[in-house]
Amino acid sequence: MTKYLISFPSAAMVVSDEELPEVADDARAVVREAKEAGVWVFGGGVDESVAPVRVDADGRVTSGTYAQTRQIEGGYSILELPSREAALEWAAKFARACRCAQEVRAFQYDPES
Repeated sequence: MTKYLISFPSAAMVVSDEELPEVADDARAVVREAKEAGVWVFGGGVDESVAPVRVDADGRVTSGTYAQTRQIEGGYSILELPSREAALEWAAKFARACRCAQEVRAFQYDPES
C-alpha cells in the first residue's frame, strides 16, 4: 500500500464565517470515515500563527525556512491506500467537505515507514 498526501493551501478554501462550522463538521466526518476504513495515517492544519524554523544537524535553530517551502500552510491528510484511484476518490471526498480542490501526491515507498 502507498501513502498519499491529500492537501490544499489555506487560500483555496474560501468560505464565509457562517459556513465554517459546517465545513469543519463535514471535514471531520471524512476523517472519521477514513479512520473507520483503516486508511487514516495522519492529518491536520498547519498552525500559521507559529513561525517556521530550521534545525541544523548540530542543533542550531534558524528563523525561517527554505525559500522553496516558505508557503507551507493549509490542510494536510495522509492516507495509506491500495491505489492512486482510491487516493483520487478520497481527495474528492475532502474536496466536497472543504469546498475546494485537493492536491494528491504519493510518498515514495519506504519499508521502514
